[in-house]
Amino acid sequence: PPSHVHMRLCTIALFASSVGALQLPLPPTRSRALNGRLRMGIFGGDGVDKGFDILGKSGKVVPQGALVSTAKESWKFVWKRFMAELAPQDKSGTYSRPSYAFGGTIGTPAFPVESGRYHLYLGNPCPWCHRVSLVVALRKLGPHISSSRLVDDPTKAKRGGWCFSRERPDPIFGASDLFDVYNKLSPNFEGRCTAPLLIDKKTGTAVSNESGDILKMLNAVDFEEGSGAGAVELRPEALVDEIEAASDWIYRELNNGVYRCGFSTTQAAYDLASTDVLSALNKLEAILAESQFIVGDKLTEADVRALPTLLRFDAAYSVLFRAGGGMKKLRDYPAVDAYVKRAWCVPGVRSTIDLEDAWSSYYRQLFPLNPGGLVPTLPAARDLGLDPDGELMEEPPVHYRL
Repeated sequence: PPSHVHMRLCTIALFASSVGALQLPLPPTRSRALNGRLRMGIFGGDGVDKGFDILGKSGKVVPQGALVSTAKESWKFVWKRFMAELAPQDKSGTYSRPSYAFGGTIGTPAFPVESGRYHLYLGNPCPWCHRVSLVVALRKLGPHISSSRLVDDPTKAKRGGWCFSRERPDPIFGASDLFDVYNKLSPNFEGRCTAPLLIDKKTGTAVSNESGDILKMLNAVDFEEGSGAGAVELRPEALVDEIEAASDWIYRELNNGVYRCGFSTTQAAYDLASTDVLSALNKLEAILAESQFIVGDKLTEADVRALPTLLRFDAAYSVLFRAGGGMKKLRDYPAVDAYVKRAWCVPGVRSTIDLEDAWSSYYRQLFPLNPGGLVPTLPAARDLGLDPDGELMEEPPVHYRL
């Protein structure tokens, strides 16, 4: 009997010959007949497209098992290549988040504190951009730092997924996409063109593209002389150790955990990531059953880090990324669910995200995870208790500098 390898080669040859048959020149009579069958369905005249109907013909030349095995392995190989391009993998099949190219800080000699000098490039679907938007909104930095809203469309971007729309062009360089911006900042740039991106408009240089660093520097900076006292403080000195400890596991198990679930290419890698996500949700449930926010009863940097992931969890991460097993929803964690609804009512929070656009983006743009591009029937924000027109808190529950 033929070997398994021989069977695979026969299958590939059969498939290739089927494709080739559709591409070879045919006599006019046969060509018209074939075109007629193609319009109705590749095989048969019942109007049903059966592909090449290989499974309908298997067994005569090549057993079905060899066909199915070859198709699975071939599809898996291609999928893994796409996944590695989208999300770099280590040898265990675990997503390995790329390093960042720029690491400057506002408040240093290279980047002095100056209102109007800096600009942010942000994308609505991105949770790493969202945390930066939250700091800008909560600390009312909008008058001091300008920003651009990027469009996520990898079919139009030359590298990465971010570009500009006709309605919202790049106001700094007139770039068509974020790749052009990176090249303006660093000619012949090599690497991934990620957002958020903070730049210095005066010198035309990049400050940082690491969201955690941007978050911290925007909390520390005061652009108006004498504005320190009374300003919102997301990292009160007395709570820094608690905030850092919480931020560490929130990133590892939740923020990055959901992406490790979605971008895993082995079962072991996925199982570990999914366990981490469930661990984070259980920790949050225990904490939030006792306090209004993650570190005490006022909003801090720890909340700014957790909230973007939680707002995307039910509609995107749980479903598409199968985070936590693919069945868990925030309603399964009553204290976490109440916390997200409470945070949604903090003045400034809901203006930082278009929820429906962010949710649907995952299904539209992450091709390796959703090749057909079908977007499920997503919940309305109101269905999750996130009413965009709901009543806001009179006073934001935040710390202020003395």
